[in-house]
Amino acid sequence: MLRRLLRRAARHGKLLGVNKPFLYEVCDTVVHENENHYPELRERQAYITKVIRVEEENFAKTIDGGLRIFSDMLQAHQANGEQVFSGADAFKLYDTYGFPIDLTTEMVAEQGMTVDEDGFHKLMQEQKERARKAREALGDLGWAGVEFGKDVPETQFVGYEHQSCGGAKVVAIVVENEQAEELMPGVEGIVVLDKTPFYAEMGGQVADHGQIVAEGEHPCCFVVTDVQKNKGGKYMHYGKLTEGTLKVGDTVRAQIDSRRRQAVMRAHSATHLLDAALRSVLGDHVHQAGSLVEEDKLRFDFTHFSALTAQELAQVSALVNEAVLSGYDIETEEMPIDQAKERGAIALFGEKYGDVVRVVDMGKGYSVEFCGGTHLDNTAKVGVFHISSEFSVASGVRRIEATTGRKSLEEMNRNQELLFQAAAVLKAKPGELREKAEQAAAELKSLHQLVEKFRAKESAGEADRILFGARQVGDVKVLTSTVAEADANKLRQMGDLLRDKAPNVAAVLATVNGDKLTFLAVCGKETVAKGVKAGDIIKHVTAICGGKGGGKPDSAMGGGTNVLKLDDALASVDDFVASKLS
Repeated sequence: MLRRLLRRAARHGKLLGVNKPFLYEVCDTVVHENENHYPELRERQAYITKVIRVEEENFAKTIDGGLRIFSDMLQAHQANGEQVFSGADAFKLYDTYGFPIDLTTEMVAEQGMTVDEDGFHKLMQEQKERARKAREALGDLGWAGVEFGKDVPETQFVGYEHQSCGGAKVVAIVVENEQAEELMPGVEGIVVLDKTPFYAEMGGQVADHGQIVAEGEHPCCFVVTDVQKNKGGKYMHYGKLTEGTLKVGDTVRAQIDSRRRQAVMRAHSATHLLDAALRSVLGDHVHQAGSLVEEDKLRFDFTHFSALTAQELAQVSALVNEAVLSGYDIETEEMPIDQAKERGAIALFGEKYGDVVRVVDMGKGYSVEFCGGTHLDNTAKVGVFHISSEFSVASGVRRIEATTGRKSLEEMNRNQELLFQAAAVLKAKPGELREKAEQAAAELKSLHQLVEKFRAKESAGEADRILFGARQVGDVKVLTSTVAEADANKLRQMGDLLRDKAPNVAAVLATVNGDKLTFLAVCGKETVAKGVKAGDIIKHVTAICGGKGGGKPDSAMGGGTNVLKLDDALASVDDFVASKLS
């Protein structure tokens, strides 16, 4: 809503002749008038001002192009005597150029017309329906939102303290979306236990993998590949029974993949350190807007109005790695939510909190956040933290992707290997690579310039040869030629030479690449003055070859697809020029 208001105001500014960002300049007056009642405005004035200016600048990049498109659409409607601006055009302005429907309605009303809002909303609904079907195609959690009944107890999670759990009881089994009493070998299904060490996918952290096994007289092994928690608090272990049979009521041991859990915890703890580092470097306006924590790999979305500079990224990376090297203890504690807020704990994106919350404290205050995920006991175990990318995912939302632990080491080893390979190719030591690369780039540039000089001479000689074969049509020299192994740039270069050498020339050059034709037509100054235009010639010859083209009176380009008609097209140029002269 705020963005729509800003864009409407920015557009009115352009109508008044203000062609630069101006709304942000009003911030100081607004803050001054309201700071007695809202002191936080003055505290955050710099941030507010920058957000508004960035929004103005972003809209300015699209509004000029959008207004040109709107003008063309409007003229088309008016030319047809229509008083209603189509819903399809309004939707295109919204979907492509970010014009809200009320902005389009306002601009159309200024021209004495109305918008087909019903058509617009129909297209909006169709778009939402396509998005809904796309989400359905990705699948859902199936039983994640379904209750098993009162007889199936809520699962007790013991995964914070233990990575394996003996004496767990199978309380429910699901096979092909139906509750069952037994699971047979080789069959995929869902197993629910009364207690489990498996972390279910929540809060951006992926689920644990591992095994559920029964030993003794009837051994079995259920391989767990995913875990989801439904609304009733049941932990559903998705997987496949690879050995034996499993029945409701069986007592089993649940064992997670400890190596994988450790890798996930490294990434999760690093995510908290990254959040703290971003706040330190960019400011307190940074808030988490989503995250994904996998094995030694993390994705962190956060609110910020511009791309991070190389210096800011380096600062963030350095702060996280400094916290890792400092070896801060990581402590978790459950406490009343009010007490957690007093300690400055930060709530994470998308979480719903009860009266009692779990707080993760790293370094006794370095990072304090609400979090239900699993973590290391010391930041030193994160290993090497490496930022691999930073980019925008939405207006005002940035994303950082990073690695930790083994993945960072793999990346470093891979980069080192590439470094040595590049050094070997350039016959240099790794420390000399930059100097050698700059030297190679300079040599390549020099060779490229030399090749271009030879090409220019070749084009000039070929242009002279073609000009020698020109035919006289009235006062105009008409020539046509097929140029072998030429691209569009070479055709232009030759066309410019012909036009400069003979002001009374009308030339058509063509080249064949596979099953595609490229045409260039040029006309000298004297030829254009006689009414013969390159744009008209190019439309004529391309039409014969099943294509189209256009351009200026002195130079035009086009294409065709019917190679067999090339000779006919070139042979028709003389008569076409003669018709224009007459």
